Amino acid sequence: MSHFVPNLIVLARSLRQAGLPVGTDRILTLTEALRFIDIASKEDVKAACRAVLIQRHEDVAVFEQVFEDFRFSQPQGRESDEIEISSETLLLRTWSDLERISTKDFAELTADERTMVRSALERLAWDIDEHRTRRWTSGRGRRIDLRRAMARSLRTGGEITTLPRRQRRTRPRPIVLLCDVSGSMELYTRTLLLFAHALSRRRRDVEAFLFATRLTRITNELRAGKPDAAMNAVSRAVKDWAGGTRIGEALRVFHQHWRRRTLHSSSIVILISDGWDRGDPRVLRDEIARLHRSCHRLIWLNPLIGTIDYAPLTRGLEAALPFVDDFLPVRTLRDIRDLALHLGALNRHGHHRHLHVHRATRQGLGADDGSGGDRLVHPGV
Repeated sequence: MSHFVPNLIVLARSLRQAGLPVGTDRILTLTEALRFIDIASKEDVKAACRAVLIQRHEDVAVFEQVFEDFRFSQPQGRESDEIEISSETLLLRTWSDLERISTKDFAELTADERTMVRSALERLAWDIDEHRTRRWTSGRGRRIDLRRAMARSLRTGGEITTLPRRQRRTRPRPIVLLCDVSGSMELYTRTLLLFAHALSRRRRDVEAFLFATRLTRITNELRAGKPDAAMNAVSRAVKDWAGGTRIGEALRVFHQHWRRRTLHSSSIVILISDGWDRGDPRVLRDEIARLHRSCHRLIWLNPLIGTIDYAPLTRGLEAALPFVDDFLPVRTLRDIRDLALHLGALNRHGHHRHLHVHRATRQGLGADDGSGGDRLVHPGV
């Protein structure tokens, strides 16, 4: 089985070069799936690869061609310790290395490990939940498209021979990202900005803001092609790095100057903060409530969830959590991978579940994640 790991990495690279969005997270899932099939059977391996790696029906033909041209091989002479997976100098070592750091706290990463995390984030696939728009398109919906029916009837002398139907057009939900860069978040800031850059590069409908004592829009800065260029642009734009935190005031500025231009009722709002707030809890409560009313879903990501002895009992969090739909961890690579899966399945999770989150907070503790700390997650997980 171990010799399959380099093969899967090269297969993923070949699929990406063919234009398919194959992220590292799907390679991790595929590695787990192959344990349950006969890897000596080419058809079984092919079926598993197609089921895990391919997201869209229109990509199946490209996958079939790439797979048929690909040859799985056993490494000869030595173990494959390093395989280059991009034109850059970034190297993804073995699967075991990536798995080892996938649960390591971002604040504890070495420089080499941070490079691996950056590479994994750049390749993470974001399959965002879709919503129906007001526009219509041809399809298999229940409504009859009278305009098309009449247009077609002109070809048959006015006789209507078929009844074409239409359905609502769908599109992925836009995302508004609000990230805390105050002093208490300093150990996580750079990695979380790499996450924001990767998300912005994958999705063009992302609006991003940073805040500590003031709010700064960084949407354009994050669209730089290279992560280092994006980080440098963001560094020049933000003037209050590692300062105090006034979440309520920052959200008030967002509502006053940016909400009408960047936030829609179909949007997903992702707020990243540890919740340490120097402002008035009543202001935070009012602004979070307003934010919740203005979007489809409000997700709060907290890097402290899962750390030893953590419980969300600050005054700011107690005021805000009743208006939060999902309160989730964001301190490891696996947390971000789980977030990507979560965003792609929001319709299955249901909506307006903030009361359950608040009830868990009132009880003081969430579900134990085995780390010795308390992990408060969204209900149903």
